[in-house]
Amino acid sequence: MKNPTLIVMAAGMGSRFGGLKQLEPIGKNGEALLDFSVYDAKKAGFGKVVFVIKREIEADFRRLVGKRIEQKIDVDYVFQELDCLPAGFSAPAGRVKPWGTGHAVLCCRDIVKEPFAVINADDYYGKTAYTQIYHQLSQDADNYCMVGFRLQNTLTENGTVSRGVCSIKDGMLEGIEERTKILDCKYTTDGTNWIPMAPETIVAMNMWGFTPDLFGYLEADFVTFLKARGNEQKSEFFLPFVIDDLIKSGKKQVRVLVAEDKWYGVTYREDKDAVQSALLKMVDAGEYDGI
Repeated sequence: MKNPTLIVMAAGMGSRFGGLKQLEPIGKNGEALLDFSVYDAKKAGFGKVVFVIKREIEADFRRLVGKRIEQKIDVDYVFQELDCLPAGFSAPAGRVKPWGTGHAVLCCRDIVKEPFAVINADDYYGKTAYTQIYHQLSQDADNYCMVGFRLQNTLTENGTVSRGVCSIKDGMLEGIEERTKILDCKYTTDGTNWIPMAPETIVAMNMWGFTPDLFGYLEADFVTFLKARGNEQKSEFFLPFVIDDLIKSGKKQVRVLVAEDKWYGVTYREDKDAVQSALLKMVDAGEYDGI
């Protein structure tokens, strides 16, 4: 079996952050967060990286990130464009928003033929997460998997966050409940009443592991989605929704791998300094030698 591939979703714009946070320099030599992700993935055993980007950012992406990473691991580029649709469908006039994470992964179907992991470009997941998901993808040819994190390790001091709270039974994912306003291990649904959450609660951070049969499920569900909501300006085809349907229908199981490392992300522009400080400490400690 070929080594698993890493799909990096980098086509979205960071609206709350205020720009292309995928390209924001974090390391000493201008490395972005995804430089650290690729470093960890390669060290874990991944053989190739596929960047899913918008064609309009290709030149900047290759110049600021791609050229550097291409020297260290095999790289492919896939373009998530509005017209990348099944036969018989077209984007409604005036739509500019991408079709979502499910569509981003589906765009890779022609070049990814081996087991693969999916991550966000602007998240730092840590070494343990990549080691765990690599071993799972290498050993289990039937089930999917995801890496979950402890809620307390995923928060920011600069505002509320959205997290998918996982329901788990016997190590398998039963479902994910989205909480859109979490602050300091409390969430609110009305903006007034805050409900405590256990700090050790397992939450999904969009780090998934799949076998290539996912593409068939994605394509079928995307057609259904487009028939129902394809004429909307801002509807999105989300990857977790497809996974949830597969679990509930009994077609697939998703093993939950728990990473105890701290997750880092630049949700808000104010997060950058803290994230940068933490990663530079790791670099100084020799954890990213040669990055």
